[in-house]
Amino acid sequence: MYDVVSMGETMVAFEAQSSGPLREVEDFKKWVGGAADNFIIAVARLGFDCGWFSRVGDDEFGRFITRWIRGEGVDVSRVRVDSSKPTGVFFVERRSYETNFKCHFYRNTSAATNICPDDVDEDYIAQAKVVYPEGQLTYISDSARAAVERMFDLALKHNKIIMFDPNLRLTMASVETSRSIHIPLMQKATYVLPGEDELRKLMGTPDLDTAIHKAHSLGISKLIVKAGAGGAILAPAGQEPRRIPGFTLKKPVSPMGAGDCFVGGFTAGILKEQPLETCVRWGNAVGAFSTMAYGPFHACPSFDELQSFLAGKEEISR
Repeated sequence: MYDVVSMGETMVAFEAQSSGPLREVEDFKKWVGGAADNFIIAVARLGFDCGWFSRVGDDEFGRFITRWIRGEGVDVSRVRVDSSKPTGVFFVERRSYETNFKCHFYRNTSAATNICPDDVDEDYIAQAKVVYPEGQLTYISDSARAAVERMFDLALKHNKIIMFDPNLRLTMASVETSRSIHIPLMQKATYVLPGEDELRKLMGTPDLDTAIHKAHSLGISKLIVKAGAGGAILAPAGQEPRRIPGFTLKKPVSPMGAGDCFVGGFTAGILKEQPLETCVRWGNAVGAFSTMAYGPFHACPSFDELQSFLAGKEEISR
């Protein structure tokens, strides 16, 4: 039995090692990148038994991905190698005047676009405590969207906890299309964890409080709104929203993947049957740790490191 199982598209990322437009950059660092694997690696490092599945190409990049994730202690037995399409890649451009990075994706013909409902093994879902269907999969193809819907249906059938981060991608679909896809899934999920701007856009209002109340009116009850360095807002239906502050960092390096790792820390709290406020605090801490290195999950802590930090015995200084 696994504590957590996730499904999503994982690509190979090439991160520029100097700032400026990609046409001027010559050195890149290679790493594994995708919301579902960022999340599952964060959870696995905290000591939980985890599984991840997807489709990768029958190529060196696909082998790199499965080897890396397996090396993090995550089961990859349900991953399918698809020889008909290559593994997706993306390039990370570093711009000091923006939000530290900009991603350029090459995924339209990736192996993950062939993910389909048959890839979702009912037995695999049934033996997990928590499932994480990646929100971005709903954009890459109709079959991948159907696979996400099947994962939801199987999780509901077997009374599993569903963690859902919409991962809004307006470069891939309009906000109207995103609403039509994501709101029904948000209504089915156990916990919904969007960013502030994502929730405002999905609910069609610039005011965050109004967006939270509208989500509640739609039946989205267990809502946690990520606010980056500002922490997160715990907003379950029937209670006044409460901001749980984040952590002040001495030397943050990159925010890439912090939201995914936040969900990992939050999930760890749920698995440990902690109060929701504590779960959010754990999410804030793991998200903060993840910003201490280039790469989305590379600085994520062990459970002992997390607890030492939360107890004030260790500071994030990496």
